[in-house]
Amino acid sequence: MRTTNNRLSSIDFVRGVVMIIMTLDHVRDLLHVDSLTQSPTNLATTSPLLFFTRWITYFCAPVFVFLAGTSAYLSARNQNDVSKCRNGLIKRGFWLIIIDITVLNFGLYFDIKFHTVLFEVLASIGIGFIVLAFVVKIQPRVIGALGLITIITHNLFQLIPFKDESSLKLIISPLFNVLVLPLGDNRVLLSVYPPIPWLGVMLCGFAMGKTFTSLTPYKRKRLYINIGLACLAVFICLRYSNLYGDPLLWSHQKNVLFTVLSFLNVSKYPPSLLFCLVTLGGMFVLLAFSETMENKVSKIVANYGKVPFFYFLLHFYFIHLVLLSVLFLQGFTWQDLSFSTGTFGRPKDAQSGVDLPMIYVLWIGVLMVLYMPCVWFANFKAKHSYWWLKYL
Repeated sequence: MRTTNNRLSSIDFVRGVVMIIMTLDHVRDLLHVDSLTQSPTNLATTSPLLFFTRWITYFCAPVFVFLAGTSAYLSARNQNDVSKCRNGLIKRGFWLIIIDITVLNFGLYFDIKFHTVLFEVLASIGIGFIVLAFVVKIQPRVIGALGLITIITHNLFQLIPFKDESSLKLIISPLFNVLVLPLGDNRVLLSVYPPIPWLGVMLCGFAMGKTFTSLTPYKRKRLYINIGLACLAVFICLRYSNLYGDPLLWSHQKNVLFTVLSFLNVSKYPPSLLFCLVTLGGMFVLLAFSETMENKVSKIVANYGKVPFFYFLLHFYFIHLVLLSVLFLQGFTWQDLSFSTGTFGRPKDAQSGVDLPMIYVLWIGVLMVLYMPCVWFANFKAKHSYWWLKYL
């Protein structure tokens, strides 16, 4: 029983860390004064603090997707019914895709006419679940090998010499790359989480789920430390070589600090091999130390991780309400707001938002306000077995 508790608490803790730093990214994305005009990872315009405010959140999506795969394995093992597991994965997969392009899109843009249809991380996880449904009978080590091969080789797609605008390229490219597809009438479909690279991450997470049922906490911790350090070592070697693994090459900058920023500035859209190595490497190290972590702070963090889907949807709507409050406090009226231009309601031709220190203040405020709803919902799920709860 203790092993089971440690297993669940370690996953909840790491997922909770992800929820917390993800909130920082979305507060920055919606409210930072420069978020609509410049990239925080553009070394020509960024500051070290702004760069790391964005860079630390790179860990969110890969950890979220990886642990979704791990949870799928644990659920499949507990059910011990392949047909039931397959049906559950398919239903949950389509549910996540539908929620992503409806509820989540509206929470992000507050645009009732959906001028921007964004395929985000939930849709990517949904596609991964659907694929997993058809391979769930395969040995976890084979699934893990397929995932690892996908992560290592998907960057090679960029080297395939397709003819410009060839039909084959138009069909295959969205599986590997970001897709921007005009839909007419000032509408656009934007897919920033291409299925193939993220599927590789989920398959690895599914295979790694077996370690939570077959290894003792001590062996698991040692394995995770070794995997994490190995990933980080390979990242450093490959990154230094500039030979393979990321389309963004690092270079010497105006000083040592900015050279380090260049070295760390890897591609998330789509996720490169180096992006996966550094983020998943860090995740394994964190998972290892969370095995024996048991204190008040870890319990608070784990409460966010117990209800990731609930929190994911809730925090978008709450942050957007905070944004509207800030805009009204800055003197804008409802007529000034623009919801159809992908600017979250912020006026397109006027400066709005807050500076970086205030972003951190608002981030802490959002976490504090949403903590008790997470505790309440976690307790509600623990005490009830309504069928719809498994979709939240």
